[in-house]
Amino acid sequence: MPPNPISHSHPPCFSQKRSMMSMALAPVALLLISFIIFADGAGTIGVNYGRVANNLPQPSQVVQLLKSQGIDTVKLYDTDSSVLTALANSSINVFVALPNELLSSAASDPSFADKWVQANISQYYPATKIEFIAVGNEVFADPANTTNFLVPAMKNIHNSLVKYNLDTIKVSSPIALSALQNSYPPSSGSFQTGLVEPVIIPMLDFLRQTGSYLMVNAYPFFAYEANADKISLNYALFNENPGVVDSGNGLKYMSLLDAQLDAVFAALSAVNYSDIKLVVTETGWPSMGDENEVGASEANAASYNGNLVKRVLTGNGTPLRPNDSLNVFLFALFNENLKPGPTSERNYGLFYPNQQKVYDVPFTVEQIQNEQSTTVNGSKSQVPVSGDVSPTSVGQTWCVANANVGENKLQAALDYACGEGGADCRPIQPDATCYDPNTLEAHASYAFNSYYQ
Repeated sequence: MPPNPISHSHPPCFSQKRSMMSMALAPVALLLISFIIFADGAGTIGVNYGRVANNLPQPSQVVQLLKSQGIDTVKLYDTDSSVLTALANSSINVFVALPNELLSSAASDPSFADKWVQANISQYYPATKIEFIAVGNEVFADPANTTNFLVPAMKNIHNSLVKYNLDTIKVSSPIALSALQNSYPPSSGSFQTGLVEPVIIPMLDFLRQTGSYLMVNAYPFFAYEANADKISLNYALFNENPGVVDSGNGLKYMSLLDAQLDAVFAALSAVNYSDIKLVVTETGWPSMGDENEVGASEANAASYNGNLVKRVLTGNGTPLRPNDSLNVFLFALFNENLKPGPTSERNYGLFYPNQQKVYDVPFTVEQIQNEQSTTVNGSKSQVPVSGDVSPTSVGQTWCVANANVGENKLQAALDYACGEGGADCRPIQPDATCYDPNTLEAHASYAFNSYYQ
């Protein structure tokens, strides 16, 4: 049992045994040195601002909503003038889009691309912080069969950006997971054979030459809905679960989204483009659905998006790319009442049109920290991730290490806490009272808690 921190001059030692209470709160992120862990290699969270609705607030109100929630990156599906004007001087990073119906013109006529860039980019930049242009959206799945226009359109838009000294703005195009021929197990990931030579290779070559990212839309909800008898809901929602081992490479997956993204990484490696990085341009979970839409519920949407934000902001990569941070756009900002299709399509929003939250979800590290102040016996407390919890420790505030951030980041944070951070790390020196267990996580937990206290 750890000693009572009130009656000792140093924080408690953390043992390897895990109590039921600590296991229940195991996903707790490192609070104390979040500014170290999250600033170095952490991912980013943005949101898709769709407007297929007739009851949404004015763009100026939306910008204020984004800022009030700490959302500093937004993705649009067009280049609407009122929206881009409202975003000017807001410091919000913006992704814009050239719609699928303009691909043919942009591909066949460089002068069209020039005029489009002048009218939709030059006019607003740099007051509006446009960072990416999505040329088309899920083009391979487009019933209008615009695939052949994609890469020529991307190249012409990029050439126009170069012409007008705007080539710091990157060009890409979101693909759906249906672009994969194989996705399970993740190590077998491959692109559709018919797409590889005519479009995948030229697109990836363009992304490599311009230093851009591959945009991917990934929805674990669709996979779960279609295979609820085979896929664990907890696995799809980032909740605690036993994990799934990839039979091809032995890697263990704790979430379906990680598996989906690693299938894309495997597909990239299969065509020798493993250096290309990803940005997840859409992912989300509906808060409501039709009777046959298994898993669509407010509670599941809150779990998926809330757990995803925490997952991204801890800076972890996927099992196949552990050192690559995740950059993710949640879908979507609002429920959009004019979207066609099943009920779920109109209920992906994080907010109602009246700007009230559909459910609570954090968007920043600070919001996560506030959420993780868990009430125990009437007091707010962070229970050690590793260690017993004694009656004397309940009700105290603890700060512990999150081993999921990786050894390098954990060691760097430990060095900081014991160095310029001023934590008393004498008890975790060899032969001292808290040296055992001699693990990085245990020593880091002691140092972080010392600094915090």
